[in-house]
Amino acid sequence: MLPEVLGNFGGLRLDAAVVSCTGSHYLLTPEGDRALCAELSERAGAPVRSAALAILDTARAVGAERLVLVSPYEPWLTELSHAYWESAGLTVDRIVKIRAGARFSPYDVTTEELVAQVREAELPEDATLLFTGTGMFTFEALAELGRDSGRVLLTSNLASAWWARDTLGLPADGPDAHPLLRRLAERTGDRGRTSELGSTGGAGRTGDRGSTGGTASGRDGAPGPAAVAVP
Repeated sequence: MLPEVLGNFGGLRLDAAVVSCTGSHYLLTPEGDRALCAELSERAGAPVRSAALAILDTARAVGAERLVLVSPYEPWLTELSHAYWESAGLTVDRIVKIRAGARFSPYDVTTEELVAQVREAELPEDATLLFTGTGMFTFEALAELGRDSGRVLLTSNLASAWWARDTLGLPADGPDAHPLLRRLAERTGDRGRTSELGSTGGAGRTGDRGSTGGTASGRDGAPGPAAVAVP
């Protein structure tokens, strides 16, 4: 399915792509995820990364070894997520389970609910928070929570945008980058370019509900490279 989707951009030859789905990739384990993305990269002729692997790249870049998992998933999927990060070498110190009202529903969590439940958890000031899932709205919540402390705040889509810009050679602290990316760039310093699938180029775009990079274009005479998010 994914090879067909990646090959369905017509004359727009991609320079990078992010598979914006984490749930299904937890089942693969990090090793299986890397193998799949390597195969997709070879078939697509450009670097392909899953959102989960983009998170691992970004966590390495900020020097994170431990994290707090902020999850809107049903418990069984939260456990799959937990196992994925642990098997990748990250220690999950705590899980904050986020509810939409009384139920687990990533697409229905409001900004107010997310901010309130994270604050109620009274997390350490030096914690790295990973808001997992590409479907939960995080833009405004991260902006609000970022005013509380200097914690590292990661989301699936923010990490995907960081990876795409890093892979395309576009600094995350550039003038066209979103403030959340610039905040993250302060943490990464000169530790970018972590992906073994990296390539160079200009501007790129990725993400859906979480964060965004720059502008997208093709390699067929257009002004710069193209990065897309594949749901």
